[in-house]
Formats: sequence, structure tokens, C-alpha cells
Amino acid sequence: MQSSQLPRIGFVGLGAMGWPMAACLLRAGFPLVPYDVRAAHREKFVETVGGGHAGSLATLGASCDIVINILPNSAVVESVLFGDDGIAEHLREGALVIDMTSGVPHATVGMAARLAKQRVHLFDAPVSGGVPRARSGELTIMAGGERSLIDDAMPILDAMGSVIRTGPLGSGHAMKALNNLVSAGGFLIGVEALLVGAKFGIDPETMVDILNVSSGVNNSTQKKFKQYVLTRGFDSGFSIELMVKDLVIALEIARQQGLNVPFASLCRDLWGGASALLGPGTDHTAVTLMSERLGGAEIRKH
Repeated sequence: MQSSQLPRIGFVGLGAMGWPMAACLLRAGFPLVPYDVRAAHREKFVETVGGGHAGSLATLGASCDIVINILPNSAVVESVLFGDDGIAEHLREGALVIDMTSGVPHATVGMAARLAKQRVHLFDAPVSGGVPRARSGELTIMAGGERSLIDDAMPILDAMGSVIRTGPLGSGHAMKALNNLVSAGGFLIGVEALLVGAKFGIDPETMVDILNVSSGVNNSTQKKFKQYVLTRGFDSGFSIELMVKDLVIALEIARQQGLNVPFASLCRDLWGGASALLGPGTDHTAVTLMSERLGGAEIRKH
């Protein structure tokens, strides 16, 4: 497809994940209009990375064929789409919204229904992989919605990562929350294992090496413990509030299905307590500090 035939993409949300994802789309040759509520931040993106200018969401909506959102939560997405001077009323018939936010499934379905009244389409496509894989264009993208819409958007999604279809609209958001539930549980139990082993006298780096070639391996042992915990940097780029948000979504999905999930509930409560203890803006890997306080010891290299 020639560049003149490529859809014009509005990209809303230039945070830790959105910035490198938008950069991947530009590298792939897509005409892009980046937008962030922080005017200076979006201008910096245009100056350093590229893209067109849009002084408002309304302008972006009127000038783009496809709008991608990656925002803190579904409430912010709703405000961006339907709030004062929002995008939705300016989108042309046949336009597409791709919501890559870690959102609430039933909210996603509701917003899609509102957009459908003006013949605008939406599907959900949240991501996993963190900032490093956002930069390299190797994210896992969980796409839920109408197959034909996802098919048509595949060149765009492929520029940011690998797509796994999850089923109907909202299922991508459900899967993202459940993925983070598993990730959150694995992190907590891994940290407690490191605490016990370090107290016993085993070097924490040795423990991580053994876990990574044994049955205890998980994402945290591979990509978080040496990188962010043992360095005491706690700077992965994903906040504790966002982790708690996803755990709340996962538990609400379970409740709606009439399921009792006691371990998941405990996991959510522990992360919620850590968020209250450590404060807003704290990196999620710093939940280690709560585990250390509860255990009465620290994980230190020998």
C-alpha cells in the first residue's frame, strides 16, 4: 500500500507506553496525528519524533480515519470520546476507534454501542510487554471485536506488536486484566520466596537464576527481579495504581460471572494495601517494600 493510501491515524495518549507505540507507527510510515492533554508534551513528540499537529481533540477527530486511544482508564476514554469538545461527534461515518487502554469490558461495549449510532466502529486491543517491548514494536496485543475490523487494522497493529484475537468485543480488555492478575500474583509470591531465601543465606541473584531454569519461572523472575528489584531501582515504568486498577477489573469480571476467587481477592487486597502504603505514582515493582516490611527483612545482594 502506498503512503498516499494509508489511513490517517490520530493517536491519543503519549504516556510511557503511548509515546513509543506512536513512534512505531511513524517508523512504519503511517500518517500520524499525536495528541496528549499536556500541550508541551505533544509538541515535544512532534519535534523529536514526528507527526502532524492537532490543537484539540475535535480537530483530531475531524481529520483522522482511525483513532487509537491508550489512556489511564475507561472513564478517561469516555471523556475523550464523548466529553465537551470530544472526538466522537467529529468522526466521519465509517471511522474506526481502537481502544488500547486497559479498560473495563462492559464500559467498552457501551461506548461501542454509542459510536455505532453514528456508524463509527470500535474494537479493544490492550497490550502487554511493558515499555521495552513498546519501544521495539514487540508488544502482545489482545484484540477483541468484529473479525473484519481487526483484519482491516492488522497492518497498524503489526507495527506495534503481535496480535492474538480473544473473541467478542470487550474480551481483549477482560484478558488484559486477567493477565495482570496472574502477573501480580507471581510477583508477590516470588518476592516472598526471595525474602525467605535471602534470610536463609542464599544469594538473591542465584535464586533468580535457578528460578529461571526451574518450574518457578515467571515473568517477574525473568524480567523484573534482577532488573528493578535487586537493583533497588523500582523503575519499570508501570505504576502500582494501574496494577490495582487491573486487579479490580479482574475481580469485577469474576463477580459478574458469579465466581468465588479467594486467592485473586487476597492478591487484589495486598496490592491495594501496598498502593495506600507507598502512595500515588509509585512503581509497581516497589510493592517489594511492603513485602519486606511485612516480613521484617530486606532482599539484598550478598
